[in-house]
Amino acid sequence: MKALLSITLFLLVLVGTAQPVRITIPGSSDLFTTDELGNVYVLRGDVLELYDNQGKSWLRNSVKTFGRIGAVDAFYSLKPMLFSVEQGQVAVLDNTLSVQGSVLELPRNGFAQVTLACMSVQNSFWFFDARDMALMRVDAQLRELANTGRLDQLLGVELKPIAMHEHDSRLYVNDPAEGILVFDLYGTYVKTIPIKGANTFEVRGQALFFFADGKLQVYDMRSFDVMDWNIPEPPSEPVLDARVERNRVYLRLADRILVQEMDHK
Repeated sequence: MKALLSITLFLLVLVGTAQPVRITIPGSSDLFTTDELGNVYVLRGDVLELYDNQGKSWLRNSVKTFGRIGAVDAFYSLKPMLFSVEQGQVAVLDNTLSVQGSVLELPRNGFAQVTLACMSVQNSFWFFDARDMALMRVDAQLRELANTGRLDQLLGVELKPIAMHEHDSRLYVNDPAEGILVFDLYGTYVKTIPIKGANTFEVRGQALFFFADGKLQVYDMRSFDVMDWNIPEPPSEPVLDARVERNRVYLRLADRILVQEMDHK
């Protein structure tokens, strides 16, 4: 209960005096994410749509030239990063969802088998190279800033990560079979958080929210407790993914995305 209270207080501090909301973003989607301003980025096939924190459609843009988009990272609000693993392409968009600068062609620049990518501080990127079994941090010109070296040799396991995100100068890497591994900005291994089977995850303050077994759960990084996260009005149909941003919970269903104010009573 103390752990749940600490996370609840953390979220209440962030939200201030926000009014309760119930928002529906209609339509099926392939994936979605959110940023710290409460904007929602929704990928439908080869079209990326941006909704504001009131659920109003704001912008949309076709990303046909990228091939299938495997990840949308909103590390920088209103400057999402897109990653296509099949094409080996990374692009950063501006606040109109137009490509900012040039599309980064990873294979042509010596990154032959990057399977994961995410944003980092100072407009840099993290890549996971499945051939070298290494994490590397590069700048906007793809010059290497950090490299973990072979993680199978370092950790004694062959990693198969499915997602990674940076938060507060820490890189979190999700391998459902091993847990969530944590590294610093220099690529130094810090620890493994014993959360296995997570489909998606995000870190907010000292709370790590993750979606597993059809449920939104939270791990308190101070007390190490894991709890199911209460959804005020859970839908009757299956939830495909879920996120938390400030005091709102975002639920991706087969035909819509629901945004609810979280009940702290």
